Amino acid sequence: MTAPTTTGRLAGKVALITGGASGIGQACAVLFAKEGADIVVADLSDGSKTISLVEAEGRKAVAIKTDTTKAEDNQAAVDLAVETFGHLDVVVASAGVASVNRSEDPASNLVENLDVEKFTRVIDINVTGVMLTDQAAIRQMLKQGTGGSIINIASTAGKIPLAGAAPYCVSKAGVHMLSKVLAVELATRGIRVNAVGPGYTRTPMWDVDEDSPAGQVAMSITPMGRNGTPEEQAQACLFLADEKASSFMTGQMLHPAGGQFTG
Repeated sequence: MTAPTTTGRLAGKVALITGGASGIGQACAVLFAKEGADIVVADLSDGSKTISLVEAEGRKAVAIKTDTTKAEDNQAAVDLAVETFGHLDVVVASAGVASVNRSEDPASNLVENLDVEKFTRVIDINVTGVMLTDQAAIRQMLKQGTGGSIINIASTAGKIPLAGAAPYCVSKAGVHMLSKVLAVELATRGIRVNAVGPGYTRTPMWDVDEDSPAGQVAMSITPMGRNGTPEEQAQACLFLADEKASSFMTGQMLHPAGGQFTG
């Protein structure tokens, strides 16, 4: 597959990416850098690899250790963007966790047996964490008065009920609705808020071959019959980050999902 030609679609922009040390977040950082953006990598994990990849594209990047469930950490990441690059234009809220440990007894993940702490941990990270990231970014974007684009990473699991994955499904449905509410609140103030709902995508969270038992179940609801890539998800995020390409789009969720919602 030939790589898409870069056109400087984000030239002069600054993007804050939570969960940017790996997976979809890292792919967004690299693609956005190719398109001219400087990057802030906010992650609990070491972001040095992402920084190197961004710098290889000729852009600048900084990393900050960030627990997105803490308001002060999100504010520190936004402050770093402004202190380092002068402004903040794009946010990708990609930090998140799965609710299912495939080494566990599957019955333990059914709602009737679910440990409440497991449920609240996923909600705290996947919903409250996204809200706090968005909140800190919105305050800065409103202060700047130059608008911006916020992209929250949800999932097709926010629309497809998966037995044994209640925390994840509920959390991603929450991200979808959070994005819609914020879009309405900010529609007249220059900030667009959208979501990307990936289907099964090969990341550290979903390192599953298509022909494995779990993979076969996943492919049964994926007409294209394969896992997606982080780079494919990043392309959807780039579209939403591009203020020209998606200027009239807010409150929407794109689904790079191999055809899961063709029916």
